[in-house]
Amino acid sequence: MALTGVRVLELAGLAPVPFAGMVLADFGASVIRVDKLGSFSMDTMCRGKRSISIDLKRKGGQTTLRRLSSKSDVLIEPFRPGVMEKLGLGPDALLKDNPRLVYVRLSGFGQTGPYRMKAGHDINYIATSGVLSMLRRKGQNPTAPVNLVADFAGGGLVAAFGVLSALYEREKSGKGQVIDANMVEGSAYVSSFLFTQRNLFPNPPGENMLDTAAPFYDTFRTKDDKFVSVGAIESKFYLDFLKGLQLDPDKFGAQLDNDNWPKAKQAIAAKISQFTRAELTEMFKGLDACVMPVLERDEVAEDPHNRERGSFFTDDEGMHIPNPAPRLSRTPAKPHKGPKPQVGESTFNVLREYGFTNKEITELIAEKSIMDSSARSRL
Repeated sequence: MALTGVRVLELAGLAPVPFAGMVLADFGASVIRVDKLGSFSMDTMCRGKRSISIDLKRKGGQTTLRRLSSKSDVLIEPFRPGVMEKLGLGPDALLKDNPRLVYVRLSGFGQTGPYRMKAGHDINYIATSGVLSMLRRKGQNPTAPVNLVADFAGGGLVAAFGVLSALYEREKSGKGQVIDANMVEGSAYVSSFLFTQRNLFPNPPGENMLDTAAPFYDTFRTKDDKFVSVGAIESKFYLDFLKGLQLDPDKFGAQLDNDNWPKAKQAIAAKISQFTRAELTEMFKGLDACVMPVLERDEVAEDPHNRERGSFFTDDEGMHIPNPAPRLSRTPAKPHKGPKPQVGESTFNVLREYGFTNKEITELIAEKSIMDSSARSRL
């Protein structure tokens, strides 16, 4: 795979860090998740990773991580600014040991600024970025799209892109660097369209073409309490959309005149509510009208398009999981489909791969600097 040979240390954290690690692992990197001793992992994006357990508050644990970092390509840490420095594991120390190391600091507000030490979650980061204010229907409160924008798009995915950029640059300079990946700036960056295309958003949120005001760009409830999506922006698609519903476009006036939208939307919603989702799917099957059913999470793998392309796989718990994207022609990603790693189950094997002796591992276990859930059967 494309990232085969890249060694990554992922210090266990919540959503964005595990996602960044999963993306790298899917494309071939060897990702080692560093868990706390005695911890219980909530990481559901751990496929392809191995887990080691280290107590970073103990000197032996700190020394262990430094040795691992000295032979790694990437380290990703999820803590607030200053935590790693207090442990003697900040970027200055680790890059001194290994000048080629790419050191990723994935945080909420970044390494500098007055908010850098504040606690927060996705909704707070997109609030600070300005993105959340634009995600609302008319007359309603802003609504976060769960925790996708900051945690995953602006956090984990942007961090993974930073890693690849730094690794590519390292091929020329021979040097690693520190990446300040934070979810405020990341969520704003992936939402650049909202900031640059202000001509499409001239009105208050919820009163523009793309934020649910237009009758041709929204979701609609069907007769069987399911939904269809409509994205008939261009006039040719809009006319086919109305044709499919057997509605006369002349009754609604000019498509892009927003004074006409409420009346048109009411008529369209009433018409769509007369049909089931399956009926509407069949009605628009032969029309280029940008109408698609809103599939439930448990339906996606059986959709004929998704099924033919193999867009999802079924994990060992029977859940439909997205396959990695994008698809590379020569070196495609291959998601690991085995059981999830248990905390500390690979500590012994990983340390041996990194040059630790059996004696050193035994001593580290004895002083409780590390833990291996299966070490007793191996030593």
